[in-house]
Amino acid sequence: MTIFVVRMEIRWTAKPLPNPEIVARLSAELNVNPIIAKILVQRGIDTFDKAKRFFRPALTDLHDPFLMKDMDLAIQRIKQAISNQEGMLVYGDYDVDGTTAVSIVYSYFKTLNQNIEYYIPDRYKEGYGISKMGIDYAKEKGFTLIIALDCGIRSHELIDYANSLGVDFIICDHHLPGGTIPNAKAVLNPKQSDCTYPYKELSGAGIGFKLVQGYSKKEGFAEEKIMEYIDLVAVSIAADMVDMQGENRILAYYGLKKLNENPSIGLQALIEGSAPKAKFTIQDIIFGIGPKINAAGRISDAKAAVRVLIETEYTTARQLSRILNDRNEERKDIDTGITDVAVNIIENDPDFHSNRAIILMGEQWHKGVIGIVASRMVEQYYKPTIVFSLNDGMLTGSARSVKNFDIHEAITKCSEFVEQFGGHKYAAGLSVKVENFEGFKEMFERIVSETISENSLTPEVEYDLELDINEINPKIMNLVSQMSPFGPGNTVPIFKSSGLRSNNSARVLKDRHLKLQIQHQNRYYIDGIGFGLADQIHVVSNGQVFDACYCIEENHYNGQVKVQLRLRDLKKAAI
Repeated sequence: MTIFVVRMEIRWTAKPLPNPEIVARLSAELNVNPIIAKILVQRGIDTFDKAKRFFRPALTDLHDPFLMKDMDLAIQRIKQAISNQEGMLVYGDYDVDGTTAVSIVYSYFKTLNQNIEYYIPDRYKEGYGISKMGIDYAKEKGFTLIIALDCGIRSHELIDYANSLGVDFIICDHHLPGGTIPNAKAVLNPKQSDCTYPYKELSGAGIGFKLVQGYSKKEGFAEEKIMEYIDLVAVSIAADMVDMQGENRILAYYGLKKLNENPSIGLQALIEGSAPKAKFTIQDIIFGIGPKINAAGRISDAKAAVRVLIETEYTTARQLSRILNDRNEERKDIDTGITDVAVNIIENDPDFHSNRAIILMGEQWHKGVIGIVASRMVEQYYKPTIVFSLNDGMLTGSARSVKNFDIHEAITKCSEFVEQFGGHKYAAGLSVKVENFEGFKEMFERIVSETISENSLTPEVEYDLELDINEINPKIMNLVSQMSPFGPGNTVPIFKSSGLRSNNSARVLKDRHLKLQIQHQNRYYIDGIGFGLADQIHVVSNGQVFDACYCIEENHYNGQVKVQLRLRDLKKAAI
């Protein structure tokens, strides 16, 4: 079992209070408690029409796929391939976003062209993104069109290589482009500087969904056909932690609805192995379904995930899902072991406290779990972190960042020492030659030290409002729950309450979590649960007065639904 040291002190920050006149107007127009109106206005939802679109997302508000640059070129090339029954290869990354994207696009076009396969690169032999091995496979098997999903936007040389072999590419990617765009037949990426598509934050699977939506629209097919895949889009949005506003909110809302009411066969099989839920949420995907899908590529072959997700026969899907479950359990054992070693290295590093970044390297550390280990180090020590695995003379790294620090940009500034890299503001992957490791480590630490703020090195709970705990009731809980799905850009509302007392019920669960009851409306108590807050039990014991940051949630137990506080942090009350 991994033993963590006591958590760092967490800074509490209040969001700016909204304009009271706008709050009062919106509260009256919506006939909702001012508490809810304040939260909405804080999020830019300050009119009746905006609130209506927020609380009642509509599929009719999805954007026309042909607003995306090159969509017409992509559809034209695919139509040509289908008409001529050309070999098509659907190529995607090995994470959840990539495998769900491949599953959507492959399943859709499989009904139109039998000469089609899918390809997921081997994390260990080929690495991230487009690979020469994958292109050579396409040429060898006679595939003349590759549809690349969740990758390819920086693969200039490899696209040129494919072109030289007579293999065309359509790139569907959501990562940031470089200064130039690869010479593909079509490039679908709203983040291109000259793409006027109204929404820029689609997941890789979201762009794959827009591709099949565009094809369906062009051919006049029924809209219901593409809605078969919307639960897979929701899984990608949750697992890739992309923006939860605009078009992503619509896709996630209806994707979750399908996941709960009529999931695809593959997702149904994966859900069956999870703890029973009254309703699956974004969090259930992040911590339940997503890791099972990811485990396929982390431990072995990510094609196993696609095989589950495209399966149409339930018995077969169940058998395949067991493979993912087993790999996920194996993954847990591996990352726990590496995490223990990583914590030991850090705790015994005399330079740790003076350094602004964490860079760790282990020989033969499993490349499939180093990203998880990096995330755990950020959670524990709150510094930008890169964890490298040394294999066959090359270092493969996974980088994770803290709030308001762009780790992708920091790695870019160290590019003279880097062979290959890609990713986002808060997560990236890279490869470095062994002989360049010390140079990279020194430069990265210097760049972080020069550019990161002190606040960015302190974990923060940003709360929406201060609230009298006695104002909490089932109606407010119900309205807060209707603000879901939650994610970046629409985070779950967090409240701060002061002067609280427990009733001596506080206890520790599983050595890590805190369970207690908090006095509510004098005669009653409201349940509270704090995951990872076991070390704070002294704050709430012996009748002490304390303050808390928390979110309000539903607790389903024995057929009853009760209000529960999900505690984010606790502090002794200020005297």
